[in-house]
Amino acid sequence: MTIRFGPAGASTSFYTGGHKSSLDMPEWLKKRGLNAYEYQCGLGVNIGEETARRLGQLAAEKGIQMSIHAPYYINLSATDPKIRVKTMGHLLKSLKTAQAMGAKTVVFHPGSGSGGDRKEILARAKAFLEEILAEIMKEGLSNIYLAPETMGKKNQLGSLEEVLELCELGGQVVPAVDFGHIHAVTGGSLTEKSSFALLLEKIEQRLGLHYLQNLHIHFSSIDFTAGGEKRHRTTLETNYGPEFNFLAELLVEKNLTPTIICESAGRQAEDAMIYRDIYLERLNINRKKRRET
Repeated sequence: MTIRFGPAGASTSFYTGGHKSSLDMPEWLKKRGLNAYEYQCGLGVNIGEETARRLGQLAAEKGIQMSIHAPYYINLSATDPKIRVKTMGHLLKSLKTAQAMGAKTVVFHPGSGSGGDRKEILARAKAFLEEILAEIMKEGLSNIYLAPETMGKKNQLGSLEEVLELCELGGQVVPAVDFGHIHAVTGGSLTEKSSFALLLEKIEQRLGLHYLQNLHIHFSSIDFTAGGEKRHRTTLETNYGPEFNFLAELLVEKNLTPTIICESAGRQAEDAMIYRDIYLERLNINRKKRRET
């Protein structure tokens, strides 16, 4: 399998270059040497089935691996019956669109982590996700990965530990590890290679090497406060972490082939290219060392 790099949504440059349709994205990414694209449905799944199929076909032709970010309104921990019905609907619609698009993974935010005992909130979310997985199986959508994302705010459900517990419910559920979010919610803990290594080791210990090998990653530098994430930044703003160099070294050393989606503010594709180049530089250094030994 090949490591993949790409943007979450479209960079500002995509639009300033005269592009308006997502159907232009596969060729635009191919020209920039990128091979992944996370289609954004944060405000609702508003792409029609025919357009989704066409986008998927174009992406396949250009070697672009598709994923989808589901609506932000999902809340696995909700007690309100109406919100639970809507959450189920958002996830099912996202998966159906992913199927039409040929997307491999649907990323989603697990929901609220406030308003009670955190362990009870997580237990409620797990129980509801089990109901959703049963419905997904009935709908014949079990071939698409459902990826709860590690979140960047303390009042949100989605610490790495919580995401790993959700993933233990079944093989269809895989982690979407956002290193920027983890950096923010832990007060800026990802400052050296060993801190990244500990996270990767925990994922492998809990879920196994296959999950680690094929990890779905979100990466960008981030600004944060005491409550966690404030906003995503870019590689041009060098006073914000985390740094991709540390993760790149580990990916090379462990021979991992994840999909890395960049969420930089307005520079998703440009920064994805920078991350790709950092990775390739580390890969070449590693290969050179092996030849010399």
